[in-house]
Amino acid sequence: MPNLEQAIRERAYHLWVADGCRDGAADAYWLSAQRELLNASMSVADIGTGAAPEAVTAKKKAPAKAKAKVESTKSAAPAKAKRRAA
Repeated sequence: MPNLEQAIRERAYHLWVADGCRDGAADAYWLSAQRELLNASMSVADIGTGAAPEAVTAKKKAPAKAKAKVESTKSAAPAKAKRRAA
């Protein structure tokens, strides 16, 4: 984006108007607009390069660990039930 500061200014203005033109929170609107635009530009950059953020990679790994944990508790449950019946 050629003029990031102008884009942030416009987005902050739109956030301010959407919030009812509340006075005294200019810094909050500016920071929110800055965060939105920078996150959006980072997402586009990640898609363009094919790079996967670490958080996405961690999410993909977590279900496998959880699945293994569930399977291990399933196999242990029948053995406990057999012991109780005896």
